[in-house]
This record gives sequence, C-alpha cells and structure tokens, in this order.
Amino acid sequence: MSETVLIVDDDPVQRRLLEAMVSRFGYRALVAEGGDGALQLLLGADAAPIDGVVLDLVMPDLDGLGVLARMREAGCDIPVIVQTAHGGIDNVVSAMRAGAADFVVKPASAERLQVSLRNALAARRLAGELQRLKRKREGTLTLADVITRAEAMRPALKAAEKAAASAIPVLIEGESGTGKELIARAIHGSGARRARPFVAVNCGAMPENLVESILFGHEKGAFTGATEKHTGKFVEADGGTLFLDEVGELPPAAQVKLLRALQEGEIEPVGGRKNVKVDVRIVSATNRDLIADVKAGRFREDLFYRLHVFPILVPPLRRRLEDVPQLARHFLTHIAAEEGKRVRGVSAAALALLGAYRWPGNVRQLENAIFRAVVLAEGDEIGVAEFPQIATQFEPLAADTMPLIAHAPATAAAWPEPTAAGGAGSSLCLVDGRGEVRPLEDIETEVIRFALAHYRGQMSEVARRLKIGRSTLYRKLDALGLGGDTASAQARAPAD
Repeated sequence: MSETVLIVDDDPVQRRLLEAMVSRFGYRALVAEGGDGALQLLLGADAAPIDGVVLDLVMPDLDGLGVLARMREAGCDIPVIVQTAHGGIDNVVSAMRAGAADFVVKPASAERLQVSLRNALAARRLAGELQRLKRKREGTLTLADVITRAEAMRPALKAAEKAAASAIPVLIEGESGTGKELIARAIHGSGARRARPFVAVNCGAMPENLVESILFGHEKGAFTGATEKHTGKFVEADGGTLFLDEVGELPPAAQVKLLRALQEGEIEPVGGRKNVKVDVRIVSATNRDLIADVKAGRFREDLFYRLHVFPILVPPLRRRLEDVPQLARHFLTHIAAEEGKRVRGVSAAALALLGAYRWPGNVRQLENAIFRAVVLAEGDEIGVAEFPQIATQFEPLAADTMPLIAHAPATAAAWPEPTAAGGAGSSLCLVDGRGEVRPLEDIETEVIRFALAHYRGQMSEVARRLKIGRSTLYRKLDALGLGGDTASAQARAPAD
C-alpha cells in the first residue's frame, strides 16, 4: 500500500491543489477541512493509517499550532510539514518547537514539497526501524511492530493479541519465511512475561545426539566432551518464553522428554540426579502438517495436543500482496543504513513488479531480494533493473495460452493456485469457489497485475495494451497499493 499523506487546509482550492500534487508524487492523499477533522483522522477511534501530514498553519477554530500541540500530547509522532502564507521567522520557530518536521511557504512548489515529504517520511521510517531493532534486542517487540495492513493478517494478529493476554501454549503455523518468529516475539513482548527472557531454539538445526543437552542441560562429565555444566534452554527461559521453532523436527526421544517437561513443569538434565523446576511459557512454530505427521507416526499425538492448544495461522505473502510495498520500504530502510548506501526509495515500476510476483519464499525471500537490490543500486532509488532474477520469471506468454475460464471448480479446494505471472497465471477465473461471479474490481486487479508482469513493469507498454492513459494506470496502481515512493515516472505521464 502506498504511504498515506493527510492534507489539512481550510481553503478548498489549496486542498485540491495539494491533493493533486501528493497523488502525483505516488502517495495516497486524505483531506481534512480543519484542525478538528484532522485530529479525528489522526487520533480518533477510527483513526486512519497516516504516514505524514501537510498542515496549514492559519485556520479558523483550531489552527495548525493547536493541532501540533494535541498531537504531541497524544504522543503521535507522525511527521508534519507546516505550510502558511505568512512566512515570518516567528512562525517558523513556533512550528518547529511544536514538533513540525519541515516548513514550506505558500504557494509551495511541487519540487519543494516532494523533497520535504520524501525526507520526512524517510526519517520517520529510519527512526521506526531503530526503535524496532532496539525493542527486538531487548525482547520487547509488540504486535504493533508487525508490519502489515492486509486483511488476511487480521485473524492472525487478533488471535495473537488474545494469546498475549494469557499463558496458554501457542502453536504458530505457516510456510517457511512468513514471519512466525516475529509473531512469537510480539506475543512475548505484549504479555506479562515481557520483562523476562525470550529464548528461541531452532529444533531442526540441533544435532540429534545433542537435542536433550541443548534443551534440558547436562551435568559436568555426563558424556564424553561434557567438560562443564550446561543449564539448557529451559532454564535460560525460566520465567519467560521458550520459542520452539520447527518443533516438528524434534526426534522421538526428545519429544518424550519435552512432553514430560510440559506436563510436570520440570526438566531432567542429562546426567542429573534430580529434576529442576521451571516456569516457562511455550510458543512453538512449524511449517509442517503436524496432523499428518501424527497420523504417520512421526510426531507424538499426546505432545501435539499439548502444543496445539491455541493455533495461529500466518498466511503466506502471496495471500497478502498488499503488504509488499510497505515491507519493501521497511527492508530498504534498515538495509541501506547497514550498508551505508543512500538509497531512499523504490520506483513505481519496481513496486509493481514486486507486487505481481508470488514470493514462494515469502517475506524472507522479499528481504533477500531487497538486500540484493540495495547492493546493486547506483542511484538513490531502486528500480526494475535491480531485480533481474524476479524480472526474468515474467517471460511474455503466447496469446493462445491465456484462455478465459467461465466455470468454477467442483470444490473450493480444487481452485487453482495463481502462478507467478501477474496473479492470474495463464487463465482468468470469472467465478469464485462458490460458483458466484467475482466482483469486477477483483478481475480488473488480476488483469492489471498480469499486464505488469507480462510486460515486465514497462508502464508505457502496459497502459498502451490496456488502452488507458498512463495517469489512469498510476491511479489504479495506487488503489491497488502498488504506487511508488516518488513521482519520477508518473510525472512524465501525460494527462488522460
């Protein structure tokens, strides 16, 4: 989804001009006619997700300084760019002291406002990343740190919020790379144990002969090479949370001891003479079908029911493609900072390409793709050229391989999985799994995604083949959440 900018101005002409400019820059524009309306959007019960504000300083009733003061009282750190026709130094000083990120004088040029917005939003993203990294290091990540605005993620976040308020065992299910550990850390950081340790263990990466020692500890001399006493992960996590990643990979012997530890609340170190009491909250994760493993005898049924008390399913990235632009900016910000490169944004064409890809490796694959793009980038923006491995997967298809399918599959389970080429693969389904005609908006979305992939992000060619103007195409991309950070390409598009 494109970043959202709130425009606050009592002059309707100025509002329309600013709205047109902000949309042309590639952002989503919201408007408010005064300070009270702005505060409702920023701080109200139904507050919209807003990334930046362009605020008129002089307005009737609640003026710009009043809005800034209320935002500061509420702890709202959204960057604000103040603009006014009265550009005295006193106004500048007052606005900056009140918390404004920048100041422009009416009538502000498009170039000046664009630079101001870009810098303010980039600074906020960087500050957010620094705070998020600090909380991750301290084990205090919360569910608010999960980067998503997708409807598909709401059930998982709602379930995680309920789990955080309890000590109930949680099993997080989902494909590899979807962010299961992040959800586990957020549950810990949002719960009563957030001040205690969060210990993560990758059950699939432990040597089979050392699993029990790593989890439960060992005494000195318990086996060859045990030259010192080792406490084990359960003791390390005492009072906090133990995260068992890929728990389905545990060998049978370790499954038995884990079951006892969960049942009795105590562990038996290897070579120990007495059991050790532990108070640990268990959060586990798996990318396997544990029910199938139980039926096949690979996983203990009694242990499964101990872990599978409160399941949370994290959807794959292909089911929440609207998160791709926001995640791409998130990764770009901290990777560019770590690499010391002045890369500030992703082009609209690149975001369109990323939004059309199906991401079999999920969020982890997207992060690695952004990492590679930052390393390859030579300017201050990454484009399609920086994603050669993804672009090559969207080879043009012959026209006779794209038939329309006007019938539904017999069952919803038989519904074909969309392929990489634009979300529709080589076919366009006109009815859903229930046999109902799909909404026109959904069909149009698939057509646009397919065209973007088919022509590999070449906006002029996409617009020409769809027989729409480029500015219309950019508006539709923005509505789909595929708009870019800048207007470099859109600014060159002629009006419809």
